[in-house]
Amino acid sequence: MSQTLLIADDDPALAQVLARALGRRGFTVSVAGDMAAALALVQAEAPVCAVVDLKFGAESGLRLIEALHRHHPACRIVMLTGYASIATAIEAIKLGAVHYLAKPASADEIVAAFERQNGDAGVPVTAQPLSVERLEWEHIQKVLSEHDGNVSATARALNMHRRTLQRKLAKRPSPNPPPRV
Repeated sequence: MSQTLLIADDDPALAQVLARALGRRGFTVSVAGDMAAALALVQAEAPVCAVVDLKFGAESGLRLIEALHRHHPACRIVMLTGYASIATAIEAIKLGAVHYLAKPASADEIVAAFERQNGDAGVPVTAQPLSVERLEWEHIQKVLSEHDGNVSATARALNMHRRTLQRKLAKRPSPNPPPRV
């Protein structure tokens, strides 16, 4: 018997690719392209697993994680995002996600994330500090989280023009370069 899976992503191409790939791995997949459709599926179905995008249209996928966890506490939720930050990873886990993956992630990585039961104390700790660009991104994400995703309030708290903050949020920080050997 296959497991039911909800994919909540506002990128229809990515959602369909994931749906096909996870369907081939034995899941019965439902796809939601916006928050209203996702919440309706949460009410109508009892997904065993869910893949939730962080930037879900104009809304935060964190709210969907909260609703999923409230209605289906046993649901294995993986947050998938192209806008990864420490603040959102922490909030996703606190709200009930079992894993947090940065895009692009393969279907195999997503299935492995569903199956992981415990953390990995053996994850290597890098000796290289975060780049200035990454530190700025993390700070903005922390302040944004403190203001419940309100961009205007976050801009005021950062003493930054709202449009400047919106431009920064539209960009993804580049990952730290690999350490030189």
